[in-house]
Amino acid sequence: MTDPIRINPNFAAHVDWNLLRLFVDIVKAGGIGAAARRLNRQQPTISAALKRLEDHAGARLLSRSASGVELTTAGRALFLICEDMFEAARMAPHQIAQAVKQVEGLARIQVVSSIISPEFDETIASIHRRHPSIRIEIRVSPWREVLDAMERGEAELGVGYDSGVRSALTYEPLFTETQQLYCARTHPLFGYKVAKLGDLREEGFVLTGEDEVETMTRLRQRYQLGTVVNGLAEDIHEALRLITLGVGIGFLPVMAAGEAVRQRLLWPLLPDDTAPSYEMYLLARHTPSRDTAAQLFLDEIIRRLRAAP
Repeated sequence: MTDPIRINPNFAAHVDWNLLRLFVDIVKAGGIGAAARRLNRQQPTISAALKRLEDHAGARLLSRSASGVELTTAGRALFLICEDMFEAARMAPHQIAQAVKQVEGLARIQVVSSIISPEFDETIASIHRRHPSIRIEIRVSPWREVLDAMERGEAELGVGYDSGVRSALTYEPLFTETQQLYCARTHPLFGYKVAKLGDLREEGFVLTGEDEVETMTRLRQRYQLGTVVNGLAEDIHEALRLITLGVGIGFLPVMAAGEAVRQRLLWPLLPDDTAPSYEMYLLARHTPSRDTAAQLFLDEIIRRLRAAP
């Protein structure tokens, strides 16, 4: 049976706002004991604080379960309100800075090479136009270094690939990248399509080293491609140069190779429906506080991404 609700008309005037934060900490920790350990406080103190909040709210907010605690219907409603409230408080300094037109600072973005995204480019242009005092710093590195740099706090935003999910980061799909296998105009296979990748195991390859995403590494290993290495370039543009000059065949993002294909300097060897693809993400540190410059950039690019067809 559902516990009776006692509406407190003076809730906002009398409640201790720290109790609301503690309530959220208990829910996210998964229990009173876990919250006490995380906050380095005594468990009876946490329990008493929760009881005070329930008295203010006029309803039981949590119920014990085998796995810890569970939100009641009232608790779930209050938890959603608390999340909205704390998000509004977090955004307050950013919105104040925008209102008084004094936004400045550094937006540090770590990306993999050869990012082609209209939303990314439009966001950079828009942020600079509206907030010229913001400095935008873009660093290029292999995808694993992008993830590591963000986890260490060396960059607040990133663009890259990830074969898993890191709890410290949030992921927003930016675009789907497709790769093709290319050869130069001077190569004997120019003008032909390859149906069986295994037939290319003796071909000399240009590889992209640490910049190669795991999807492509697994594909090459499956068909024993790249055992003969004629060239190595950690940057997509330099790999494009080596392949175009006939050093070897190699995989490249379709968008990065587009102009060379149109000029018939490169030839795509795979049928279009067999070309491998994977998701590229806009990455952000999963943190309650972020510099205003980085927050503005993140808010704008997410708006553009979600408005795109």
